[in-house]
Amino acid sequence: MKTFQFAIISDLHVALPQTIEPKAHRFHLVEVSIAALEKALAHLEQLDLDFLLIPGDLTQDGEAVNHRWLGDRLAKLPFPSYVIPGNHDIPSLEATEQTISLGDFPGYYAHCGYDQPGKMDYRQEIFPGVQLIGLNSTSFDSNGEQLGRMEAEQFSWLESELQQCQDDVVIVMIHHNIIEHLPGQSRHDLGRRYMLDNASQLLQLLKKYQVKLILTGHLHVQDIAHHDGIYEITTGSLVSYPHPYRVINAQLSNKTLNLTIESHRIEAVEGYDDLSETSRQFLGDRSQGFMTRLLTLPPLNLPNDTVEPLIESLRYFWADVAAGDGEFDFPDFPPTARFFLRQFTRFNHPPYLDFQDNNTTLKF
Repeated sequence: MKTFQFAIISDLHVALPQTIEPKAHRFHLVEVSIAALEKALAHLEQLDLDFLLIPGDLTQDGEAVNHRWLGDRLAKLPFPSYVIPGNHDIPSLEATEQTISLGDFPGYYAHCGYDQPGKMDYRQEIFPGVQLIGLNSTSFDSNGEQLGRMEAEQFSWLESELQQCQDDVVIVMIHHNIIEHLPGQSRHDLGRRYMLDNASQLLQLLKKYQVKLILTGHLHVQDIAHHDGIYEITTGSLVSYPHPYRVINAQLSNKTLNLTIESHRIEAVEGYDDLSETSRQFLGDRSQGFMTRLLTLPPLNLPNDTVEPLIESLRYFWADVAAGDGEFDFPDFPPTARFFLRQFTRFNHPPYLDFQDNNTTLKF
């Protein structure tokens, strides 16, 4: 039996002070991005890690200076790190005066998996018998609009790579969600933008080659979902409540992988002595519009006069979803709303599988 240890930090949204601009509708605290990252890395550097995985949204909004800072910082770690881009990392197809282009990204992270210049996907052996496949899920349509989608050539490349490593355990890392983490996520206007447009095609291919573990970010929640023998671990944002990261101890034996997952939180940084409470309040203060849309859009379609008296009770609903392991019931709500919101409790956790979102053990 082989053992190894790794960590996951997601959605760093690194922002050097000179790049931060106030945005009234922002749901995360980019002001703590560097301090929170340094605190997490200080902890991880005390461990005997084999590698660190970062599934996207490395920077605030794709600023070259932020990518350069992060690439340099990761190069100084005592263990290898592997990254993929998120939607914030490449906001437009072409570079601007401040931001990088799609093709620029690999050059900033040549030491983080991207050993082929200009190639947006990669495969690396990260431990003997364990292959990591990093996939880009940010693309652009003919009008330059950003999409969460994989292109046809990526699927061809991926199948070729999977054919070559069928004797190994494969971990796939991609920014957009592939399995739903929220009820109706792939259909709801608020949820589907966090899903890969062609998620079903990717799931079909991964199942064909018996890939059982996907790591994602983007949604800013702590959640583990399961579908048809495949687990997807999504990790919350380091700059949003509850400011989590994960440390995972793995045992590998004959292609059987056991994972013991521990979640940690950044509770305080300089200037934010009670970061958890501050950021929970931050989300709560911005929750009204989000929760109103959640209840008034399909599938509920509740009228505004029904929703309005419910909103204050839902002030911290999204924060509690983001924290993971939430139990949700609103017995005084209209039956349709109560039933819908109850589904957020252990969604996509089959009853015959006993696992939690933060601290748990998985075997596959």
